Amino acid sequence: MLGLKLPTDPRWVNIVEKNIDEILTDHAYCEQKAASTAISLIVSFPEYTELTQEMIALSREEMGHFKMVHDRIIARGKTLGRDRKDEYVVALLKFFPKGGSRTTQLVHRLLYAALIEARSCERFRLLSEELKDKELADFYHKLMVSEAGHYTMFLNFARKYGDRKEVDKKWDELLSYEASIMKDLGKNESVHG
Repeated sequence: MLGLKLPTDPRWVNIVEKNIDEILTDHAYCEQKAASTAISLIVSFPEYTELTQEMIALSREEMGHFKMVHDRIIARGKTLGRDRKDEYVVALLKFFPKGGSRTTQLVHRLLYAALIEARSCERFRLLSEELKDKELADFYHKLMVSEAGHYTMFLNFARKYGDRKEVDKKWDELLSYEASIMKDLGKNESVHG
């Protein structure tokens, strides 16, 4: 369903289980960045009314997810650690060339967002199925469903605002590029890395 060309190595869950506090901190910042992305799309492309309406709702939802993760961190007797660079996103954002028309820029940003959500969904599915902590597994199952909805929303907007055939070609190329990135990731306690 997600179209990912390289699935996460299931052993990644073992790394996560040994470093739950680290993954929760990384996850909290992922949710915060997702909210920021939604706000950025509103600021950059306010003339797309339907997109703006959806991004308003998404920014609220993602900050709600941030709070949920932050509350879990506090419940574990910890504090939110410092943010760190997301190697996955840094590498991913190198794929499309900078510039182009406003529509091209919008489509590229929507495709990046769709892919990040798709990978998050795939990772959350693994956590929901493999974590020994059943409460945390249930938590990730609920978030997995949400991420799947975000992935399809972003992909559908890209197809709506861009030429469908061209968007699908770019999407397939981006998926292949992302698979090449993932070959070197999955070895640490981060949502994407």
